[in-house]
Amino acid sequence: MKGLNEKLVRSLSEAKKEPNWVLDLRLRGLKAWNSQKMPAWAPDLSELNLSEIETYVRPKTEMVSDWSEVPEDIRRTFDSLGIPEAEKEKLAGVGAQYDSEIVYHNLKKAVEKTGVIYLPIEEALSDPKYSKLAKKYFLKLVPPEDHKFNALHAAVFSGGSFIYVPKNTEVEFPLQSYYRLNAPGAGQFEHTLIIVDEGASLHFIEGCSAPKYNVANLHAGCVEVYVNKNARMKFSTVESWSKNMYNLNTKRALVLEGGEIEWVTGNFGSKVSMLYPTTILKETGAKCEYTGVSLASKNQVLDTGAKVIHLASNTYSTINIKSIVKDGGVSMTRTLAYVAKNLSDVKSFTNCKSLILDDQSTSNAIPEVKVKTLGAEVAHEASVGKISEEALFYLMSRGISEEKARGMLVRGFTAEISKELPVEYAMEMNNLIKMEMEGTG
Repeated sequence: MKGLNEKLVRSLSEAKKEPNWVLDLRLRGLKAWNSQKMPAWAPDLSELNLSEIETYVRPKTEMVSDWSEVPEDIRRTFDSLGIPEAEKEKLAGVGAQYDSEIVYHNLKKAVEKTGVIYLPIEEALSDPKYSKLAKKYFLKLVPPEDHKFNALHAAVFSGGSFIYVPKNTEVEFPLQSYYRLNAPGAGQFEHTLIIVDEGASLHFIEGCSAPKYNVANLHAGCVEVYVNKNARMKFSTVESWSKNMYNLNTKRALVLEGGEIEWVTGNFGSKVSMLYPTTILKETGAKCEYTGVSLASKNQVLDTGAKVIHLASNTYSTINIKSIVKDGGVSMTRTLAYVAKNLSDVKSFTNCKSLILDDQSTSNAIPEVKVKTLGAEVAHEASVGKISEEALFYLMSRGISEEKARGMLVRGFTAEISKELPVEYAMEMNNLIKMEMEGTG
């Protein structure tokens, strides 16, 4: 299925046997896509020709819960990424998406018995057992009209995960979803909906990858996270897309009284990225911590950052972002700290640091601070630097090659980010940095 029109949207919804209310959301997305203009402030998207993008690619398999039943060629792809090897001891459940559909999904029985729901999103939307809950939240935090590429997402979304953690339930091990876009010239539009009920806690891990082709691929997924009263949520992501990918993703969280969310994000690969996870601190005592790192090299524009919106008193946020640029890459870091009127005891701190590795690369920080009350303490700091020649000389004097010494210093620069990731993802991030530094990425 190429391009975007009403016939495609209706046929996709019919093939998935969706209820009418889901089709209505898809048609709202189509209408918004046709009426909205491309963002004028964005990186150059002129090479992205949607009429040539495959908006739906069905893998040659149905979803299974037994890994041995996944077709061998697809299984080899995920095996090379460590999926689902980590599931055996370190994960509570795993979902694996290949192109436009989930091909493997499994939740450990012990976790399922606690009332945790972890399903492919289409099943949650269509099954009467879950659809009432899913309908209450789905595309409400990020409505189809939110922006042009979320309109596209709403119209053709396929795949993704639905997670519900019951009241006062602690999921001891993380849940993980992995998204692999394997078809050339295709798009992936998965939707992740997470609801963490009062007093509950969850760590969700998201991984994304794609092989490199000579044609453009598109990723326009959407994540909606609801963190209820006194709940805790950690959302970890390592995006290692290939450099023909346009990564135009949307992530948003709503945090209620005493709730906490922690974002940990690594952005690598992709030709263009536009990704700014947004947190709305709606009620008193809500907290947000965002930690992110990006690495842009030749022919890459990574336009990333984070946003926090304080709508209640006694709320707290930190944004800590590090970017690395080399070989003529471009890094744009956009942040927003917004504090509404008549609030008190609000604290928000943003720190952006960039490491430029040559004279051809560019790094920009674009902070936005909007404070509409006197009862807030808001600060922003940004700095740009290069690798210390003294540190480089010291390492080389100990017999380390310049290439390896530079890699060590870059990994040191990102150490506080990698320590927040699960071990396997921290290793993946460090390997990605190593490959980029050695020119093999």
